[in-house]
Amino acid sequence: MGALVEVSDVGHVRTIRLNRPEKKNALSQQLAWSVIAAVDEAARDDDVWVVALTGSGDAFCAGLDLSGPEPYSPYPAQTAQLDDIGWVGQFLLSIRKRCDKPVVGGVNGVAVGAGLGLAMATDVRLVAASARLMAGYTRIGGSPDAGLTITLPQVMGYERAMRFMMENRTVTGAEALTWGMAGEVVDDDKFAARLAAYCQELCEWSPITLRLLKRGVVKSYESADMEQQLRYEVSNIGRAFRSEDGQEARRAFLEKRKPVFTGR
Repeated sequence: MGALVEVSDVGHVRTIRLNRPEKKNALSQQLAWSVIAAVDEAARDDDVWVVALTGSGDAFCAGLDLSGPEPYSPYPAQTAQLDDIGWVGQFLLSIRKRCDKPVVGGVNGVAVGAGLGLAMATDVRLVAASARLMAGYTRIGGSPDAGLTITLPQVMGYERAMRFMMENRTVTGAEALTWGMAGEVVDDDKFAARLAAYCQELCEWSPITLRLLKRGVVKSYESADMEQQLRYEVSNIGRAFRSEDGQEARRAFLEKRKPVFTGR
């Protein structure tokens, strides 16, 4: 098996590519932490001015691998136990707080759950015409994490974000523009080239200007404490998954049947 994350540089653009195409780039814990590490490394490299984040194959990221992601943390055991945000929160913290360079999301295919959270954590997004975007948490008896309670209301407004998540809606490429989830839709066969070209276009501006621009915009949204909100998300999804309904939802999902909920 090759690297879970492929990293490549062209000029001042670093491309980080999730590389688990046989699983639609579904997130094992090791893949998730590898993405975070790659973003953090790009943030530290002064020769990198713009970061592109995309998926391999025909998917961006199909969310958490429900078949049983292996336990993994890059931290020592005692430190990991103190981490109450986890990798799902680190997506947003690494991209928005620790990386002050523009991170362009190349949503080349399906983006679901935490995979959608990863996409929405990026600063701007290009989406392929055939891509499908879905939160998916109600389907598995969970509640939103990966920063989606922060990012979706930012781009959609409160009611649209509520409807999108409550109704388990699927938004396709062209609809992503209407919903505010992306700034550009690109035909599938032109997607990779357009993503690369767009990132190179951003490199025509001063990297100092872009970094200060991003710092200012991110700061303007931090009147509410981001880390507190991420902890609240993780607390909520933990409660949801521990409930009887949460367990029933996941059984029904794996068994491909309609769940029977009891409100417990």
